[in-house]
Amino acid sequence: MSALFILIGASLIIAIGFLIAFIWSVKSGQYDDDYTPSVRMLFDDEFASKPKELKTVQPVKKEK
Repeated sequence: MSALFILIGASLIIAIGFLIAFIWSVKSGQYDDDYTPSVRMLFDDEFASKPKELKTVQPVKKEK
């Protein structure tokens, strides 16, 4: 039973460490992207420029 308390305590310490690291990285601007929005309009949108091709089912010819 005491091993269970040790494992729960260790997992809480690790989880809190990851939470602190995440909050620190967000506040320090690690996830800010200033470059991509300015050049996004220069790239073609592949899905909008290509018309969808309709696929038709061809009947199978039976050999006699």
